[in-house]
Amino acid sequence: MLKSWMNLGCLCVALVAASPMFGSGPYTIGSANTVTADPLVPRPNTTPCVVQLFSNAAFYNFNIENFTYAPPANCPGPWAKVVLSADINVTPGIQYDRTAKFWLGPYNIFFGTTAEPGQSNGPAWHIESDLTESSAIFSTAQTGVADIGNTLCCGLTSTIYASAQLEFYPLAAGQNAPKVADAVLPLSGGPSGGTVTLNTSTDTLAGTFTFPTNVVKAYLDIYSQSQSGDEFWYTCVPSDVAGELFSCGNTGFRETEVTIDGQPAGVAPVSPWIFTGGIDPYLWFPLPGAQALNFVPMRVDLTPFAGLLSNGQQHTVSLSVFNANGYFEDTATLLLYTDHGAAQVTGGVMRNTLAGAPVPVVAENLVVGNTITGSVKVSSNRQYTISGYVNTSAGRVTTRVNRTIGFVNAQYFNITSTKYVQDIHLTSKVASRTTLWRGTAQPVEHDEDLQFPLTLNISQITQSNGNINQTTSSHQTFVDSVRGGRPGNTFFSLTSNDAQQTDTLVFDSSFNLLGNQNQSSSLVYVYGDSVGRTYYCGLAAANNALTSYSPTCAK
Repeated sequence: MLKSWMNLGCLCVALVAASPMFGSGPYTIGSANTVTADPLVPRPNTTPCVVQLFSNAAFYNFNIENFTYAPPANCPGPWAKVVLSADINVTPGIQYDRTAKFWLGPYNIFFGTTAEPGQSNGPAWHIESDLTESSAIFSTAQTGVADIGNTLCCGLTSTIYASAQLEFYPLAAGQNAPKVADAVLPLSGGPSGGTVTLNTSTDTLAGTFTFPTNVVKAYLDIYSQSQSGDEFWYTCVPSDVAGELFSCGNTGFRETEVTIDGQPAGVAPVSPWIFTGGIDPYLWFPLPGAQALNFVPMRVDLTPFAGLLSNGQQHTVSLSVFNANGYFEDTATLLLYTDHGAAQVTGGVMRNTLAGAPVPVVAENLVVGNTITGSVKVSSNRQYTISGYVNTSAGRVTTRVNRTIGFVNAQYFNITSTKYVQDIHLTSKVASRTTLWRGTAQPVEHDEDLQFPLTLNISQITQSNGNINQTTSSHQTFVDSVRGGRPGNTFFSLTSNDAQQTDTLVFDSSFNLLGNQNQSSSLVYVYGDSVGRTYYCGLAAANNALTSYSPTCAK
């Protein structure tokens, strides 16, 4: 049986405590326009200087948009906040979802995908990102590139348009500048940016740098985007049964590995993003999947290596994707914090228990004959501790990173001559604790728990009249819980982004699409923290149009 849905990419279809949080909107009942429940970036009360990067740029022939950037003369840094704001729209017609990437020099400042249009629906949406931590890259004039790989070839008809600007918010009178990275280093395709293609587990994205000699903290923000044969990696199965299950191989497990000078330095899970052409494009009208339009990177704490990186020698930071199977697009950004009281620090790595590649466990329980029933499962559990020290101008600082990563992808199949059922239950969890010791003071702990489960049920049934109904239900959640501080001075926050979609595609016996039915979806975004900031936005849709939104979404 052919799983036609794999080819259905295109159908003719640093906050101020008092700062309010609003959804991006606009929310119009009955509209098929693309909207999300994601909050806008809260702004300070100061008046920003706005630098327009490009305006109404058209993407239609795999062309790129070149732009120039200069720091705002009337708003010299340091800035209270730096916000990227962009508006993207697609003309009605036929078009795939497309990957969108903006680069300032070699630095990635936006990574996401676009919404698919319909014959009478040209979606338009707004995205924002808080780039304050990367303020250092905005201090000098440089060129940039916007890349949305779109084409009007071969029956595709929709052009994509985009505008983007940077907003620089001055400090208020008496306000201290936020703590931002002192140096930002890119892992990208070259001086003008670009992702690097990772086709197999041995392919790497690497950057070799001479680091500042006074690094005290280091973080790596990673984007690993699945493409082509790996786009639906979470549906893949062990290679030895991929043929009879009509599926991709290398199991349904992927993971990003980080090394420094060839030695294991960290692990980042791969987000199971589903783009708006994925599986059934009608699932995502008008509410896309979680983070589909604006990716959130995975952060790896490399602070235990700060002493090593500061020794004045070159060091190579490298990424690979375990089980990559043609292919992933990767980029990453190093954020470095330095000792403002010393030009040189010393230190080293004290302990590193991180092994090399993971060793996933595969279980197969299939009954194969005229029908195929049963399950396949892949799981991976990793726990590591990396600790290191830095002799700073304020004394020795020791940092220990503990990370526990749990992954399970369990799939159930029921395949006959008239039925193809694949039920996927994926759980991915990361529990991180960073502990910092400074002299005799009490240690400071920072805990973060990430969870992003995905339940995906796909049922393709041949009806008595010869038509084929494909029903898909998707439930995806991203939860980020943060706690930290010393006793008596603690902070916590909780972010939850929950997306649920269901739809049925109706085909004739030759797999010509006849239409869709029983579509419904919802998005719920919740945020709260210990200083009183809260946000709730709930959206619902049916028959591919918005049916409700909570009053707290909109201004």
